[in-house]
Amino acid sequence: MKKQLLILTLAALLLAGCGATSAAESTVPAQSESAAAAETPDTAEATPAAALPDGVYTAEFKTDSSMFHANEACEGMGTLTVADGKMVFHVSLQSQKIVNLYPGTTADAPAHEADWLQPTLDTVTYSDGTTDEVYGFDIPVEAVDTDFSLAILGTKGTWYDHIVSVADAVPAAEDAAETVLPEDGSYTCAVTLAGGSGRATVESPAALTVADGAMTAVIVWSSPNYDYMLVDGEKYLPTNTEGNSTFEIPVAALDTALAVTADTVAMSTPHEIDYTLTFDSATLAAAE
Repeated sequence: MKKQLLILTLAALLLAGCGATSAAESTVPAQSESAAAAETPDTAEATPAAALPDGVYTAEFKTDSSMFHANEACEGMGTLTVADGKMVFHVSLQSQKIVNLYPGTTADAPAHEADWLQPTLDTVTYSDGTTDEVYGFDIPVEAVDTDFSLAILGTKGTWYDHIVSVADAVPAAEDAAETVLPEDGSYTCAVTLAGGSGRATVESPAALTVADGAMTAVIVWSSPNYDYMLVDGEKYLPTNTEGNSTFEIPVAALDTALAVTADTVAMSTPHEIDYTLTFDSATLAAAE
């Protein structure tokens, strides 16, 4: 009888030991990871990748969905502009069916309407020479080659969550260096404005002059409230005193986003706003 009791007691202890071991295996690593995290912060999350040097880059727009991507005419690419350490990525989408973006998740989007990204109207040119008008967006980017949440709002009023990244950025100047300038003369050329709140526009096509291997464009804004523009650190003043603000600025290359800053006096205090201007070589035509 005592032997049977001893055997049962040992069996109970062994069973209890298995349960304890299982619990230890499931909780101890978690506690260790928690303690380690408390002692050593996750530097990958705490410190985003440093911004690229100021300039204009071509980068790939990576998404988690075949239904949400850059327009096929852009071959999955967009334009990344870096100014004062802040990065903004412009991408032309496949249509006008996505009406707003929100840097975050669908759970937060409805309560932060002021932070919704507004579309720009972009003209894309396909390989067969046909063109189309699609929506584009200027997306703030904290770090390249890093996934982040981006919510999209469709025409039916439904938000959808996506994970995207801006990757493999290369200086756009490399492409610009290969650009062959038109012959000296006067032209018109379609221009796309990106940046800001999306409310401002510029007249398109714009007048473009080529002289001695340099290009100059006439930019006419949709407002009379811009009092100067900055291009490559140089300040340009309006060429008119009445009507919508008009400027003559240098253009380094066609088909490459040109980073500019425009100062508006429409607000209570003057405010500089960063934009990009892209001149489409496929639309270049001799001025009449």
